[in-house]
Amino acid sequence: MKDNFSAQATAYARYRPTYPPELYDFLYAHTPGFAFAWDCATGNGQVARVLADAFDHVEATDISAAQINNAPPTHQNIRYRVAPAENSGLPDACCDLITVGQAAHWFDRPAFYTEANRCLKPGGLLALFGYGLFSADPETDALVYYLYEDILGTYWDPERRYVEEGYASFEFPFADIPFPPVFMETTWTVEDVLGFLESWSALQHFIRRNGYSPIDEVFREKLAACWAVDEVKKIRFPLFGKVGKRINTP
Repeated sequence: MKDNFSAQATAYARYRPTYPPELYDFLYAHTPGFAFAWDCATGNGQVARVLADAFDHVEATDISAAQINNAPPTHQNIRYRVAPAENSGLPDACCDLITVGQAAHWFDRPAFYTEANRCLKPGGLLALFGYGLFSADPETDALVYYLYEDILGTYWDPERRYVEEGYASFEFPFADIPFPPVFMETTWTVEDVLGFLESWSALQHFIRRNGYSPIDEVFREKLAACWAVDEVKKIRFPLFGKVGKRINTP
């Protein structure tokens, strides 16, 4: 699994959006119990902290120590560890729920599926989910898409195409449950937008290769033309996912 987010772990923790209650309501409705959840590729623990309010114990793993170091210690029933998705170190048949937020496209999926199937209890649920580009207004959307496609297009890892297609081509050897139409909605200032863009892996690739950020004075001026400094706008992210139950039960 690639580690594309250690360098910008602080920005990731601060600016990445949070998933809506509707997503968790959907997952909990199909979860067989609430003793043990594994949040795989937890990042800064965004999902793990929500799960901790519903489960007795949450195991939160990531390959990035920098990401985990940005996870606030808000819940005593979360254990954070550095571990790869494909080799969690968890016992057999321990998980009621396994979640992977905005990360499954980076995995060695066959190896991860074997690990997830080993760790899930009979009837346990695996949930892979993520989000695409946000939408604010036509002017902002066009500018962000220009950055995404025209400037950073060749800097995205090949795995990004799975996000663009909403995991539609993912093989998924679990008893599939249709993913509902769910959106993340929040309000942002222009600084929130810039902070979020700076957390993009392709932008960090661009900086490493070229020695400067494509979010330069010209880009900021163009963004300022359609988004005032003190203006707050509503942001919407479409969610997608693959959710299913363990098939090979004893």
